[in-house]
Amino acid sequence: MLLTLGNTRGFRTLAVGLLAGVAAIVLVVDTADARGRRRAAKSGGGYSPPYAAIVVDANSGQVLHAAEPDAIRHPASLTKIMTLYMLFERMEAGKIKADTPLKVSAHAAAQSPTKLGLKPGQTITADEAIRGLVTRSANDAAVVIAEAIAGDEDDFAKLMTRKARALGMSRTVYRNASGLPDSGQVTSARDQAILGRAIQERFPVYYRYFSISSFAFRGQTIRNHNRLLGSVQGVDGIKTGYVRASGFNLVSSMKRNNRHLVAVVLGGASAGARDARMRSLLEKHIAEASTRRTAPPIAEARDVDVPVAAAAPAATPTPATPRMMLASAGSVPVTPATAAAAAPAMPAKGAPVAAAKIDRPAPGKIHPAKAHAAADPIKPIAVKTIKVKLSGVQTASLTPPLAHLPVVPAQDDRSAARAAARILQAPTPARV
Repeated sequence: MLLTLGNTRGFRTLAVGLLAGVAAIVLVVDTADARGRRRAAKSGGGYSPPYAAIVVDANSGQVLHAAEPDAIRHPASLTKIMTLYMLFERMEAGKIKADTPLKVSAHAAAQSPTKLGLKPGQTITADEAIRGLVTRSANDAAVVIAEAIAGDEDDFAKLMTRKARALGMSRTVYRNASGLPDSGQVTSARDQAILGRAIQERFPVYYRYFSISSFAFRGQTIRNHNRLLGSVQGVDGIKTGYVRASGFNLVSSMKRNNRHLVAVVLGGASAGARDARMRSLLEKHIAEASTRRTAPPIAEARDVDVPVAAAAPAATPTPATPRMMLASAGSVPVTPATAAAAAPAMPAKGAPVAAAKIDRPAPGKIHPAKAHAAADPIKPIAVKTIKVKLSGVQTASLTPPLAHLPVVPAQDDRSAARAAARILQAPTPARV
């Protein structure tokens, strides 16, 4: 009995010791993790990326709130807003339709989560791809869209960056279509607000995709990650995003009582903290927004062509001075100045050739000079039959009216004489 009691006490002591050791280990680990979080917060990286935000009155264009709006941040899945902008552009042009099948490549299928779980060789429609991006933020579907438009994700990213510049997003660079981690993929809160406004203004019909709350896809129901939809009055979209380097990001749009806000929060510590901050900003500033639309739509600047260094233009032969001849009046030359006016303008030798389209000048008019044989205009008259000895050729006829004389090319004197003889021998047209 005593042995049993002693053994029991020993086991209890051992158990207490083990529990104390585990608690100490947990305490040390937790303390180290907390220190890491504090260091990350101070340095602006790791667990707590720096906060940035902006609230814009979409009706007036006025900035109602700003916190580091131009600071460089990582967009994460906010990238997919631009991916969809590029797709909507093709759909509006009729190049891609909602039911167009898009092929899934091995590269697309290999993307990291979150994803739809697409397999190489499968196809999804453009409509399914859009819904997959809006709800699950599917990275595989984003690459499917990129490859359908540009053939290659890298080339698509270049198109995205060019589009960003055209919209005035001066601090945004895209490296992929999904927003998966890439140190070179950056943006700012202000740039995302520009994009959030532009996609609504340019594609009001397709923008409605951002308001869907769920998506049924091949036996599964996928909920939208944007928890403000349906929980905050007036919120109609648009996109969430998260990678470790960015923190929790969100672009939101709210329309209430003819007022319209577009707001951006970057670097939230958690999804809940991000959503709470966005809700607070929207509710605080909606009453300040204008009820009348006064801001111009966000316009796209024309793409600037990259200048092409052109070689010196090839030498162009100078055309011979044109000549016209009237059989009865001799030859009438066209002056060099008149011919130059009629010729199209040529670039100077060695001058660079612009990449833009060149408008060709309208052709000039040729003004024949007057014959020097007489100052008065020639009038057709009827004459008596005469004999003309010209280079040994005799002709006799009435001179026909000048209106019926053909134009013949310039010839030497002997040929001209023979031509004149044939014309003068032609019968006079009967008068009506």
